[in-house]
Parts: sequence; structure tokens; C-alpha cells
Amino acid sequence: MTRGRLAVHGHFYQPSRLDPWTDRVPEEPGAAPFHDWNFRVDAECYRPNAQRGNLDRISWNLGPTLAAWLAAEDPATLDGFAAAAAAGNAIAQPFHHAILPLASAADRRTEIRWGLRDFEVRFGRRAAGLWLPETAVDLATLRIAAEEGVGYTILAPWQAADSGLDSRRPYRAELGGGLSIVVVLYDAGLSAAVSFEPEATADADRFARERVGPRLSGIPADASPLALIATDGELYGHHQQFRDLFLQRLVAPDAAAAERRGFDIVSLADAIAEPPGRHHPRIRISERTSWSCHHGVARWSAECPDAPDGRWKGPLRAALERLAAAIDAASERWFATQAAIDADLWALRDGYVDVVIGAVSAEAFADTRFGSLGAAERTRALALLEAQRWRLAMFASDAWFCDDPIRPETKQVLRAAARAARLTDTELGTGLERRLVEDLTLFTSPSRGFDGAAIYRVALAEIGQPAPR
Repeated sequence: MTRGRLAVHGHFYQPSRLDPWTDRVPEEPGAAPFHDWNFRVDAECYRPNAQRGNLDRISWNLGPTLAAWLAAEDPATLDGFAAAAAAGNAIAQPFHHAILPLASAADRRTEIRWGLRDFEVRFGRRAAGLWLPETAVDLATLRIAAEEGVGYTILAPWQAADSGLDSRRPYRAELGGGLSIVVVLYDAGLSAAVSFEPEATADADRFARERVGPRLSGIPADASPLALIATDGELYGHHQQFRDLFLQRLVAPDAAAAERRGFDIVSLADAIAEPPGRHHPRIRISERTSWSCHHGVARWSAECPDAPDGRWKGPLRAALERLAAAIDAASERWFATQAAIDADLWALRDGYVDVVIGAVSAEAFADTRFGSLGAAERTRALALLEAQRWRLAMFASDAWFCDDPIRPETKQVLRAAARAARLTDTELGTGLERRLVEDLTLFTSPSRGFDGAAIYRVALAEIGQPAPR
């Protein structure tokens, strides 16, 4: 009889905590005794999982903002991720963890291109798969991913439009124009147990025997079902202490462990391969859905039952979308006047990721892309691309995830918005920050009663930046 297969995917990610003016992470007292939450989660999760060899035996993605922090503060752990990626079990992630179905077409493409480029630079190869932030999906996003060479992604079972699909096999979504992408549906029961039932992961052998085994039993002799556990990677050691040890035993590679389990541990890349002469069955996608909101993508754009009072979410998104549109329009007009630049704003922005991740210096980028400009124009062009960097960062999903805009995640995107607006105002004489502040007055914190403009000023004061004039 063909043995069942288990794959485990860890979504390793931290939002950017950088001060947009200094590119340094401010101290976070809540993370004590560590300097900030990145250091704490690294010590509890990333470093031990790399040291235990867990990354070699699971599928995973490493968010680019986290990868950049590891490169600066814990390069040995990043080296552990890179060594594991050589086996082909890592996939990429769009750069800023934005909810792509809520983004413009240009922003979706840039986020995907930046994520793929970051993966290529750090791990030395193109990524075959792509983790979508919050698994938020629609056909337009999948089509762009496929156009960029992405072969597969992971979704929740309720994101399939077809009812009753068996999540124990891969599927293929047809996207039109000859494009398609493989979709793996994670096992909802197993993933929820690992995420939300601490007692379920207290004993890896028992979990394998009592939880995984039944999901892979009762199958035809010629079948080889796949169960995929997909969770936040931080679960293994940070959210749940000692769960890195649970993972180590669950996916142990030795023969005795394989015999004990009764099923095989496989890489996701191997599991999705289509047998010779056979194709994965088709799947239809339920559009504008996600893994962490059962109301589509409302959690990041409007009121939904996931927050007791989400009335602030729509106005915040609208304020940032108006700012983004104004930055884009002003910057696009300026670049269009520069005959010496043989590329439009969007192509330059796509390429600017090399500066952001440190693959090239800003000066080298300027020499290559607009070397014939005068010194003042070169400086302005780089400043406007830096504004685009922070204008993209202000849509990180974390800002809308929780219950209240007074939280650090929302303050972080407001700082990114301030940096983008001030760079544009300085270079082009626009008044974008003033209009942003006016728009931020249209919502309030449910717990504090502060309006968004007051939260904006607090967010800037916390990193020593002056209030808007």
C-alpha cells in the first residue's frame, strides 16, 4: 500500500519595525529583556529552528523584511535559512506583506517582483512557489504571479469555490491566456490543532498517531494522499514554547522515525509534481478570500466581525490610498519630464528593490539608470524612489489586523506614510502631508478616542520626528 505523505509549511515573517528616517529598529520595552521584538522572536524561534535542522525538512517562506533584519543582526541564522533553501523547500513572499487583492495592479506586480528578487539574491535561485500574505487571493493576483514565473501557492480549503474538494491532493487553477498555477490546500483540522491547541502539540508521536495518521488512512492502494500543515512559523518556539522540539521530532528524518510514523515527510515542491501523463484536477478559486478572515478581505479594509469596532479601518485605508495616488501622480509627472531617463517610474521602482535589499548601492543604481542626469536631478530621482519604497510599506497588512489603530503596527505604517509624503513634498513642492493629516481626522481609536491625526503625531514623536506643520 502506498504510504501517505505529510508536508509542513512555516510562514516566517515579521513586519518592518524600521524607523524610516534612520533604518534602525527603535527599542521596544514590551519585548524586554530584549531590545525589540525581532531579537526576542529570533531567540525563541528562528535561531533554534535553524540550529535544530527543522528548516531542512519543512517547507517555508521568509518574509523579506525579516530577512533584512536577520542579515544585519543575526547573519548565522540567515545562513541557516539559506542552507536549507538550497534543498528547494523554500518559497518566496511579496515584499511588504500587503493584502494584494486590495492593491493596484502596479503595486501587486511590484510587491511580487520585489519578493521574488529578494529571494533570488538571498538564496541564489528563483522561487518556484509564492506565499500570499494572509493567503489573500483573487485571479488577478494569481495571474500576475504566474506571469512572473510562480508555479504554485498555498491556500485554505475554504478558498476553493468548488465544494467538497479533498485537500489531500494538489490542484491546478486555470488563469486564462494559457496561464495556470498549482494550488495546495492545507489541512484545516491539522493546521488549526497545531496553531490553537497547545495540548495537541505536547507529544509529537501522539500527534502523528492520533491526528495525522487518520487523515492519511482509508485510501486506495494506488493513491498517495498529502496532508499539509500550514501555520505561522513563529508558532514553533515563540507563540508556543518548546514547539520547535515538537516540530523536530514530528519531521525527524531517521529510519526509526519514519517507521514509527507510518507516513513519509515530504517537501512541498516534490509533493506537487504531476505524475507522468497525469494532470492535477482543476480548481476554481473563491476570489477576495483569505486564511484569517472568514469575511473575505474585510478585515483589512472595512468593518467585519473579526474586530469589535472596525469603523476605523476603511478611513485609514482610504487616506493611505489617496496619499499613494497623489505621490504616484506627482512622481510620474516629474519622471516623464526627464528625457535622460530611459525608463518610466514603474520600471525604475521595480528595479529599486536592489537598493532596498543592499544588492547595489544607491549611487551604483543611479549610475546605471540615470547616469546622464545632473547631480541635483539624480538626488531628486533617488529621493522619489525612496518615497516609493515607504509608500509601498504603508500598506503592510499588520496595520489593519487587530482591533485598534493605536497599536504599534498601525503607528508603523503611519510613519512610513509620513516619510513618503515628506520626501515627495520636499522634492516636488507638494502639500501631501497636510492633506494626509486632514484625512486621518476621519477615524478614531475605539479604546482611546484619539483621532487618526493624533495617533499620527504620537507615532512620529515616539521616534523623535517633528509634528506636521
